[in-house]
Amino acid sequence: MDSFTNIESFEIVERLDLKNSDIDAFIKIRDDFYEMKNTYNSAIRELNTKLEILNDEFKIKYSRNPIHHLQSRLKKPESIIEKLIRKNFKLSMDSAKSNITDIAGIRVICNYIDDIYLIAELLGNHDDLIIVRERDYINNPKKNGYRSLHLVIQVPVFFSDRKEFVPVEVQIRTIAMDFWASLEHHIRYKTEEHIDSEIAKKLLECAETISQTDLKMQEIYKSSN
Repeated sequence: MDSFTNIESFEIVERLDLKNSDIDAFIKIRDDFYEMKNTYNSAIRELNTKLEILNDEFKIKYSRNPIHHLQSRLKKPESIIEKLIRKNFKLSMDSAKSNITDIAGIRVICNYIDDIYLIAELLGNHDDLIIVRERDYINNPKKNGYRSLHLVIQVPVFFSDRKEFVPVEVQIRTIAMDFWASLEHHIRYKTEEHIDSEIAKKLLECAETISQTDLKMQEIYKSSN
């Protein structure tokens, strides 16, 4: 264990009970990841810039912003390794790049449901972006009540010697959806992913209430214009 430099890495190795060969792969991925950070961070910056430009354009043309705010994150190497193990993929950075599409992520928080689909459509109109997957959890919510629109977008990143397409997962949701998702995630994290059935029922009820509120707020907004 002397190769580990942080407590989080040590705890994951202990929890997953990794073999020596897997520990070596773990260390290699963790070390290689720091060389790859620039690539994924660059993809996030590229896509963030496009979203900010779209938002600014709407402010000028239509005196409103479809995007309330943006959040971005990069998976930690420990989280990447855990996902590779959970999905039974090879433990290597090449495997992570090939099989994990949410290493880089952007969350787009919108005011209204219509704005979610507007942003998705506008991103799809960019001829340099490639939308490789779309999952609509708004029209088809998850069983627990989760709602959001998920896109996986291949973003071109230009370096001095090459162009590389880097996947970024984009989650687009309303403020209310984001509030619910954050609360559900916090509860699930505290209970180590097992949520009591009564709490799960209440969360589902809240999700339904929030969904109806989103629709009503959108209707009010439309009728006021």
